[in-house]
Amino acid sequence: MNPLLVFFGAGIGGVLRHGVNLAAIRLGSGFPWGTMTINVAGSILMGVVTGWFALRGGSMQARLFIATGILGGFTTFSTFSLEAFMLFERGETGGAIAYILTSVIAGIGGLAFGLLLMRQIL
Repeated sequence: MNPLLVFFGAGIGGVLRHGVNLAAIRLGSGFPWGTMTINVAGSILMGVVTGWFALRGGSMQARLFIATGILGGFTTFSTFSLEAFMLFERGETGGAIAYILTSVIAGIGGLAFGLLLMRQIL
C-alpha cells in the first residue's frame, strides 16, 4: 500500500509542477522562473509539512503521501541542475550563478521559515 501512496502523491505533485511551469512559460522569459518558484515553494511546503508532523504527529502513510509523494513529485532539483548547466552552456554565467544561489539560499531559507512558522502556530 505504501508504494501506491507515494505513486499517487507523486502524480499529483507532477501535475502541479507542470501547471506552474506552463504558467512560467507564458511569461515568455528564457530564465527558468517556473523551476525556481517550484523549488522555493516546495521547500517552504516541506518545512510546513515536516513541522506539522514533528509537532502534531501523523501516520507514516500521510507522510509518504504528502512529503515523499506530492512534494517529491512537485519539486524539481534534477531539472534545476539541467537548467543551471544549460545557462552556463549558453554563456549566461551571471544568470546561472544567480539562479543557483537564489534557488539554494531561498530554498533552505524557505524550509527554515516553514518550520519556524509551524513552531509558532503549533
